[in-house]
Amino acid sequence: MRDSDWYARRKTAIHLFRSGLSPRKIAAELGCSLCWIYKWQARFEAEGWDGVQSRSRVPTHSPRQLPEPIRRAICQARSELEAEGAEGKGLRYIGVPVVRARLKEQALDPLPSISSIERVLRAAGMTRSRQTTRDKRVFYPRLRPLHPQYLIQVDIVPHFLPGGQRVACFNAMDVVSRYPTGCSYERRRSQEAAEFLIHLWQEMGIPTYTQSDNEGCFSGGTTHPGVVGKVPRLALFVGTELLFSPPYHPQSNGTVERFHQAYDKHVWQDTSLHNVAEVQAQADRFFADYRRSHHHAALQGRTPGELHPQKGSEKLPATFTLPEKKLPLTVGRLHFMRAVTQEDTVSVLNLDWPVPSAYPDQGVWITLEFTLDGATLRVYDDAPDAPKRTCLAKHPFPLKEEVHPVRPEFQKTPARKHKSPIGLVARVIRSAVQTAAYLSTMS
Repeated sequence: MRDSDWYARRKTAIHLFRSGLSPRKIAAELGCSLCWIYKWQARFEAEGWDGVQSRSRVPTHSPRQLPEPIRRAICQARSELEAEGAEGKGLRYIGVPVVRARLKEQALDPLPSISSIERVLRAAGMTRSRQTTRDKRVFYPRLRPLHPQYLIQVDIVPHFLPGGQRVACFNAMDVVSRYPTGCSYERRRSQEAAEFLIHLWQEMGIPTYTQSDNEGCFSGGTTHPGVVGKVPRLALFVGTELLFSPPYHPQSNGTVERFHQAYDKHVWQDTSLHNVAEVQAQADRFFADYRRSHHHAALQGRTPGELHPQKGSEKLPATFTLPEKKLPLTVGRLHFMRAVTQEDTVSVLNLDWPVPSAYPDQGVWITLEFTLDGATLRVYDDAPDAPKRTCLAKHPFPLKEEVHPVRPEFQKTPARKHKSPIGLVARVIRSAVQTAAYLSTMS
């Protein structure tokens, strides 16, 4: 193929990308690889249309050029990590620090630096592009928490011990009280995610909403369409409503994302940690200090430990353990924050659902409700606690098993639904009065 033909093909890919088409669909339409799409997408974002032009293939001498065997070893290590993650072997970390740890295990000499590995992977088109401008223009519906135990956000931050051992640090924070907790594990499968959530609900109480990102350990992965995974089943079982943030949009999980900065600074910086037990011990000391801290201006002089209720709250029993058998589907709700695609669809549990009355790039709120009669997926233009919202689409959700009633020990008083803004105002006033009364009791 001539250079002019390649250039025309690259331009077509960029046009499709800027129109909002996903890289996967662009690759399918043009008959090329995802790596090729990501390469030219990144080149365009960095250099504009000049970056799409063909460049000279004449090799130039550079004193910083890595030997070809080293470059091949870097790319091979990254490729191996990607395959292992896709096959469910170990963790799904594929970043530069993990690549370097893999090369160190292989006794590669000389061992390339982090920046050198980044350059090689970028040149090979093996790094994922950063968030696009299109993503930043999407405004997603959000909850409006007014009291503790309404919304708790959960996230994972990866770290590495000396020698390259990976540690998955699960952290959680109540959005209103700023009360944190966390656990560290060697792996981050659905088993570890479920164990951490059990710890969270036993220590902090069962909130109305538990929010996480779309990590496979939380969502159940991207392989099987319409399958409800272990963590969503557990959330339904204990009576919290699991909320999934939009893909590649950490701002939606911002409270716990910002908390990671303090966690990294006080647990990992200037410390020597050699195993997961030492990480957990260091983290526990930090959590205890953080809960007694007065640094949060939003808490008006209170500490997270003072504001977060410890008595009278609904907590998961300390004796609760994860059953060995698969949990049944239980009456309850799952929620998803998503953006409408150019094809007027949204993706939930690896299935595409049409939303013809929405517009492309519109942020929507999706509720999957399980009842004894089956399951229904509804798409809304706003969150459940909005003064007013509109249902944009409604679809029956296919189930291959029956839905069980909520167990008596996990039954909660159902929240009353307000069908008018007046009802919401009344609820907000009551919540404000209750919060003020609660704060006065802490004086």
